[in-house]
Amino acid sequence: MSKQFIFSSESVGEGHPDKVADYISDSILDACLEQDIHSRVACETLVKSNTVTIAGEITTKAQLNYETIVREAIREIGYTNKDDVFQADTVFVNNYITQQSSDIAQGVDAKKVEGKGTDQQGAGDQGIMFGFACKQTPEYMPAPVMFSHRILREMARQRKELGVSWLRPDVKSQVALEYNGDEITGIKNVVVSTQHAASASLDDIRTFCIDEVIKKVLPENLIKADTEFLINPTGKFVIGGPQGDAGLTGRKIIVDTYGGWARHGGGAFSGKDPSKVDRSAAYFTRWVAKNIVAAGLADSCELEVAYAIGHPYPTSIHIDTFGTHTVEEAKIVSAIQEVFDFKPASIISQLDLLNPIYKGSTHYGHFGKEDLPWEGLSKVEALKQHL
Repeated sequence: MSKQFIFSSESVGEGHPDKVADYISDSILDACLEQDIHSRVACETLVKSNTVTIAGEITTKAQLNYETIVREAIREIGYTNKDDVFQADTVFVNNYITQQSSDIAQGVDAKKVEGKGTDQQGAGDQGIMFGFACKQTPEYMPAPVMFSHRILREMARQRKELGVSWLRPDVKSQVALEYNGDEITGIKNVVVSTQHAASASLDDIRTFCIDEVIKKVLPENLIKADTEFLINPTGKFVIGGPQGDAGLTGRKIIVDTYGGWARHGGGAFSGKDPSKVDRSAAYFTRWVAKNIVAAGLADSCELEVAYAIGHPYPTSIHIDTFGTHTVEEAKIVSAIQEVFDFKPASIISQLDLLNPIYKGSTHYGHFGKEDLPWEGLSKVEALKQHL
């Protein structure tokens, strides 16, 4: 008998305080890489009320005006209204950035030093990273989180391109899907909470979100007569963004990945250059898992790798296909070790990660966007041939 269950995932919009922090950190990373591809960046951001605080470790030859980068990032998000407490032109910017620790640098650099066992580039930290792919959506992603992202992309389009004047940047969504085994049978409920101008009525907001957004971006066949729509369930959402809540880099790691459907190693992405395996290896394992599923070796695949700081090889590689494999899992592991190179330096070169591409990854999940290099399917044929 098939298992029936309900699964929910959420997404947050560009103006959510944590995403504001992520976007500022990734804007600084991109600015560094635009001038110096060898930049080492670990940038954290705190936003609250009318202040932005940036802190961390950056070693770069780039000549940057950090305050200008911060203000432009906020402007791109849309905090430009004169009645915003948090506003691009008026926020106070505090800078606490120093250089990367030389102890960390010697472990990561591709050179021999005393006490280091190799002259190869090592991982920027220890840790475990997970990558996942499945056949639920054309993007090879779990449907609940992708549906949540779709809603917020459309909310942003309505605000930025179509000029819906009462919409504000802070917004969240959540979608609960009904499953019968592997089959999605319906949408149980949809939650949207959007910041709005004080002049907007709740009835207008609800009608707009349901008719102009949800019903236009979610599959019509999954919306049932009893699907519940919970729109601004508190009744009012005028005070939002960093005025209403503090935001920090790296607090939306489940939104950034698989919506809770697959495991997460715990490391955040934004503000980190690709020498940090928290970011680059998570992207790499997604790439590997997606190619495995696209090659028909499994309908669902989760890949785990582990690294030690300063060491150039993974300390473990493990896959789980949840019983959906068409080839023995041991053979799949053997194949990916032949087709893919898991060394940190090779991850960077295989995915061409020393480019200023990271602002494009910040919003609406780091996976499922076809223009990002770790979403490519260039290894499908190689995997098939190997097996």
